[in-house]
Amino acid sequence: MSQIQLDQDIRSLSDFRANAASYIERVKSHHRPLVLTQHGKSSAVLIDVEDYQKLLDKIQLLEELSTARMELDNGEGVSQEEFFSELRANYSS
Repeated sequence: MSQIQLDQDIRSLSDFRANAASYIERVKSHHRPLVLTQHGKSSAVLIDVEDYQKLLDKIQLLEELSTARMELDNGEGVSQEEFFSELRANYSS
């Protein structure tokens, strides 16, 4: 997902309604979100489905890494060396 360009990626809700198909196509092709305003204030963000899924995947990975870090800090889990040693023992022929 590309960075938002303030001069191009903020539109009023009424403008979006009048040109919804073209704005949706632009979001999909440029991979930049579109900020919709209502009464002069930001109200919603339109984002491509693929970009949204990537964001969700990144959030999930970061949450898992954070959980793993907390477990290691609390003395839980195993070291990388121990993990690979167990993996080799279980899967070597």
